[in-house]
Amino acid sequence: MTEIRHIVFDIGKVLIHYDPHIPFSRLIPDEEERRWFFQNVCTHDWNVEQDRGRTWQEAEAKLIAEYPEHEENIRGFRRHWHEMVPHAYEESVALMSGLIDNGRDVTMLTNFAADTFAEARQRFAFLQRPRGVTVSGEVGLIKPQREIYELHASTFGLEPKATIFIDDSPANVEGARQAGWQAVLFTDAKTLEADLERFGVTPRLEERRT
Repeated sequence: MTEIRHIVFDIGKVLIHYDPHIPFSRLIPDEEERRWFFQNVCTHDWNVEQDRGRTWQEAEAKLIAEYPEHEENIRGFRRHWHEMVPHAYEESVALMSGLIDNGRDVTMLTNFAADTFAEARQRFAFLQRPRGVTVSGEVGLIKPQREIYELHASTFGLEPKATIFIDDSPANVEGARQAGWQAVLFTDAKTLEADLERFGVTPRLEERRT
């Protein structure tokens, strides 16, 4: 097995919690109505285009033209975005910090709109700690496109086979593997710690807890 020299973290649902239902459980209290809204109006595919680089103004205008009766809730998606990311996953952050403290090369690769990432980086100081980050909304590419992995590797001088990627999406994990990286699916920090150790990467959390 090739020695792992580079560790790349996804952000949403790996380091930071994300759940659009948090504000919308208040904005649209009826569960069935809220489910319909996310399945038909502010859908996952619609939101992904902001991660690809489309502006919120364009995104909102498109939906409001199709669903004018839902204008307030459509605008509410961006307006209340900060509520959708209420906290970090402290154990995951501790793992990442432990790797950095031990001299490991850590970067981040994320599907994120450019403006909301800037907001997240102000709120969560640990996002400043890795050597760098590739943000999909800034580069116009998105996981699991092979090109975004290749761009990240080129930007930060990573050797693909010596790189391990951590993501909560099976498609994104497979995309990394197709680009020649090692990759693991994130479920929780304890499992991630075991996965990293399996690849010969030890965060040494024990030292940080003493």
